[in-house]
Parts: sequence; structure tokens; C-alpha cells
Amino acid sequence: MQAKGEVLVPGAPGQGPALVLQAPISFWGGVDPRDGRIIDVRHPQHGAVVAAKVLFVPATIGSSSASSVLLELVRAGVAPAALIIGEADAILLLGLVVAREMGWEPPVAVRLDPEQFSAFSDRIVTVANDGTLQVLDDQS
Repeated sequence: MQAKGEVLVPGAPGQGPALVLQAPISFWGGVDPRDGRIIDVRHPQHGAVVAAKVLFVPATIGSSSASSVLLELVRAGVAPAALIIGEADAILLLGLVVAREMGWEPPVAVRLDPEQFSAFSDRIVTVANDGTLQVLDDQS
């Protein structure tokens, strides 16, 4: 399986297990910036860890502080390996831009149609810095 998304924020290419979120998430109050754990008790994937995962986010629940949480995830070394989002969120992505300005290497952020997300679920995925997503364990 392969797909090509739109690079929203250039960053390090990523590889890891896909974590396809089943619902939108607010990074502010929804993800612990210390360890990358989903702490929103109402989220269907409460307790899952985003660190080192190729994180598929269908949509975000807005907060102007979401970018600071993503920045802290990068700083703490517990950011997703790559961020795949269904809808561009300039506030959230600002955290990756600031991380790069601070001298930290942020993960690449790519926009992809959420209808394609399920094809990557429970697979090992690589994300190139040109926006190409590839399933590593693809048998097709």
C-alpha cells in the first residue's frame, strides 16, 4: 500500500507503527507532553501513546495551545515519528515550525484524505519527506 499526501511542514522522514485515531483530538489537555500518552478520558484511544508512531489524526479539536504541546513532544523526544492529518491545522503545525527554529528536528507533517487512513491501520509505515506513505509489511 502506498499513498502520496501533501507535505504541510517539512521534517524528518518517519517510520513506525501506525496509530490511526478513531476520533478528532485536542492536543491541549488530550495528550500528555511528558510521555505522549493520550490522556483525554473521552477519547476512544485513551491511554495509547503517540511517541514514535506514525500518527493519523482525522481532525483536531482546536486550541491555541495545541502547538505548544506538539512543541513539547518534540523537545521531550516523545513526538510522533510522522504526523498525518486529514485537515490542515495551522495552529497545531506551528509547533513543528517552532521546533525547527529551536534547532530540534521535527517529524514531517502530511495532509492525507482521512478515507485513506484505515488502509494503514496496524501496519508499519514509512513517511518520506516528499509526503509518500508506504506500508513496509505490504504483501500486495
